[in-house]
Amino acid sequence: MPVTVVVGSQWGDEGKAKVIDHLAAAHSHVVRFQGGHNAGHTVVVGDQKYALQLIPSGVLYEHVTPVIANGVVVDLPTLFDEIDRLEARGVSCSRLKISSQAQLIFPWHQAADAIAEAGRGENKIGTTLKGIGPAYADKARRVGIRAGETLDKAKFLAKVKARAAEEQVVLTALGGDVLDVDAIVNQFDAYADRLRPYIVDTVGLLHDALESNCEVLLEGAQATFLDIDHGTYPFVTSSNPTAGGASTGTGIGPRLINRVVGIAKAYCTRVGSGPFPTEALDNYGDAMVEIGREFGTVTGRRRRPGWLDLVMLRHAVRLNSLTEWAITKLDVLDTFDVIKVCVAYKVNGKEISGYPDTIDALAEVEPVYVEIPGWKRSLAGVTRESDLPPSAIALIKLIEEHTNIPVTLVGTGAGRDDLLVRE
Repeated sequence: MPVTVVVGSQWGDEGKAKVIDHLAAAHSHVVRFQGGHNAGHTVVVGDQKYALQLIPSGVLYEHVTPVIANGVVVDLPTLFDEIDRLEARGVSCSRLKISSQAQLIFPWHQAADAIAEAGRGENKIGTTLKGIGPAYADKARRVGIRAGETLDKAKFLAKVKARAAEEQVVLTALGGDVLDVDAIVNQFDAYADRLRPYIVDTVGLLHDALESNCEVLLEGAQATFLDIDHGTYPFVTSSNPTAGGASTGTGIGPRLINRVVGIAKAYCTRVGSGPFPTEALDNYGDAMVEIGREFGTVTGRRRRPGWLDLVMLRHAVRLNSLTEWAITKLDVLDTFDVIKVCVAYKVNGKEISGYPDTIDALAEVEPVYVEIPGWKRSLAGVTRESDLPPSAIALIKLIEEHTNIPVTLVGTGAGRDDLLVRE
């Protein structure tokens, strides 16, 4: 009963969709286990680009059952817009399954998100204002509304109306806009009708599949260092994108997981605020952004660029029990004269062990770099290790040496087939 988990190992935007798309070919179920529509996954097939937010990347394969599991918070307008766009392009979403236990996002969540972020002033977290955090907060407060509640239409609409009225009082007190309660109820009446055919007991579905010897792939959104427990708090997301979140977010216990693939770019980026030891505020950083098209799939925001950080990756191995690496966007560095890689941190001139456990401590570190000469040629079309230039191989081996796990996949371009598979 093999289960593979794919996790981002930096601050997100590592190119997870490309790796998931590759792995999905050998799996029957691809399962999104946390996050919401604040995450964007982009898959390039030939000259076609598919930007996904909620629907698992495996939807592009006809043999795959895409599953939105219990750990996800679901924005129904975004979900149905995504379904409509995919269907219009000939991608069937009829196989999609949505957990009855997944929490729903409502307009009051987005309103609360905007008010909270505005109130932070210069201390903004950098939230996407999609209502993700408030939806997870309602889940923790035990006042959220689950997808499965739409199966009882009258009860569902009564609960939506009551919650909208309660939140109206809070939002008005905070100076927010007035909610149109009746309009929200009518809107979600229609959404509920459309949602019902997709709703199943996904825990039962996945365990039945595993007992039938199907192979299941669990995909996370965001990344390790945006994890609400283990990331650079408070500049984090509202869920657990680490491998542990894959178990709680799907109902698949950890003993059934036998492969955990960590995704990392050959450099690093982050969005929004927070410490970034290897941030590159120079021409190299600008080149990473421009060549790597480092702008958010969902928000369009420019990402902050920096050099690859192996201290960070070593910690990601610990947190996720990673079994292997998939290194993406190696080709973005094709034109660089030199490539810097952080191999250690120093504080006050002394090398420290491990990754700091507070953002204040992380903000004080000085990265220790090694430099690799640039290969100065295109990696486009390279799918065999023997065709990689020596400097590119040196970078791969440096990652393996410092993290003690193998690099099994290397991205050499944006397309689906621009991938080098290493034994």
